[in-house]
Amino acid sequence: MDEVREFEAFVIEVEPKLRRALIAAYGSERGREATAEALGWAWEHRDRLKRIDNKVAFLFRVGQSKSRRRKQPIILAELEHYESWVEPGLRPALTSLTERQRTAVVLVYGFGWTLREVADLTGVRVSTVQSYLERGLNKLRNAMKVVSDVGT
Repeated sequence: MDEVREFEAFVIEVEPKLRRALIAAYGSERGREATAEALGWAWEHRDRLKRIDNKVAFLFRVGQSKSRRRKQPIILAELEHYESWVEPGLRPALTSLTERQRTAVVLVYGFGWTLREVADLTGVRVSTVQSYLERGLNKLRNAMKVVSDVGT
């Protein structure tokens, strides 16, 4: 029974961050499915997982491999009611980003992750995350027809 409690504590600690990362990459439905798949894998391989340093990053890759279906559109959750602070064009603009750009933009600007945290999660350099972020923001600005005053 201690093993079950230990795993439940692990899930409480890891699940929110893992879910946010996979939803950022794959959209609401697929991201939640990937989270469940990754946590199922974690339970089945809990002895192996204990030896892994960055468990969230490892489970992120497990979730990617379990949920990857090419050519399937990203579906972001519809808001149940209108929120005046949410730009209506943001959701479709986010779906136009590449998976890596969307992951960087949503995790950094949506959830307040650092570039280092995103780099550790995705297994790339901080400068690469910065590049995804810059390209993603430029693409969002273009998709939403936002004029940037940067550099003026």
